[in-house]
Amino acid sequence: MSAYHMIPFISQLPEAEQTIWIAALNRALPDERVIHVSEVEQVEKKHCQLAIVANPKAELLAEFENLTWLHSIWAGVEKLMISLAESPIEVVRLIDPRLSSTMAEAALAWTLYLHRDMPRYAKQQQNKHWQQHPHILASERRIGILGLGELGQASAKQLRKNGFQVMGWSRTKKHIAKVVTYSDNDGLAEMLSKSDILLCLLPLTPATQGLVDKAILANLPQGSAIINFARGGLIDNDALICALNSKHISHAVLDVFDHEPLAPDSVFWQHPDITVLPHISAPTNQASACDIVAKNIMQYRQTGIIPVCVDKTIGY
Repeated sequence: MSAYHMIPFISQLPEAEQTIWIAALNRALPDERVIHVSEVEQVEKKHCQLAIVANPKAELLAEFENLTWLHSIWAGVEKLMISLAESPIEVVRLIDPRLSSTMAEAALAWTLYLHRDMPRYAKQQQNKHWQQHPHILASERRIGILGLGELGQASAKQLRKNGFQVMGWSRTKKHIAKVVTYSDNDGLAEMLSKSDILLCLLPLTPATQGLVDKAILANLPQGSAIINFARGGLIDNDALICALNSKHISHAVLDVFDHEPLAPDSVFWQHPDITVLPHISAPTNQASACDIVAKNIMQYRQTGIIPVCVDKTIGY
């Protein structure tokens, strides 16, 4: 086999899922041969300059001494950024427009879930309690979005289209039609103080680890709610539980956690004011992901230019 056309697939996904991904990638890359990392012979490893990955183990990557770049089949690459912080290996993350629309759909769905008091009515059903509550118009509901990257911007536009007041905060100033945007610390404090629902869509980096802490939560209005579609490490779990127990935060929709699957003994499962989701807000679409990965690799073969890589200094 030509080493030039052989690409190892390195992942911690279940073996059955890896087999499906490898088959799909080979269909999208007919001039390459994508193979499971275990099938790469020792003598061939030194010829590999590129690997396709999904949360690979660092020790497996280390076996390929001449890797130049990795293409992730996922958008989130924070674990890779930690393990490769001092490495010259570049990382290309998945940037899929379909992922943005899927996330925007989830942002709308779960914002509506909170906006229309569905957690409250679910509790009433359990208690056979019939009571109507005042309806608040979408135009009167203020949504704050932490993170205005591609996913955040798509979500902001979708929520705005559905009539909500939308604000957003990002590390650098962004401009989005009909969305109030903030950037610095003062801007963050101002946005938080006005957010009835806070939607978290920031990448997990050393700068954002534990960002949503006791002080941030206290800055939110009494009775506000949180949706976390970013990463579990963004939120201080103890601070969130305290804020929920004190009723300062009315409800939290959590789709991401420090350790997944969520442990059976986690307090989140049974907490009356938490909705637990199994990381389903924006699942990778395999067909479109394979097309994007294939296009990037074919372009690299033709030009020798690596696609746009993650900036290791900021983590995305």
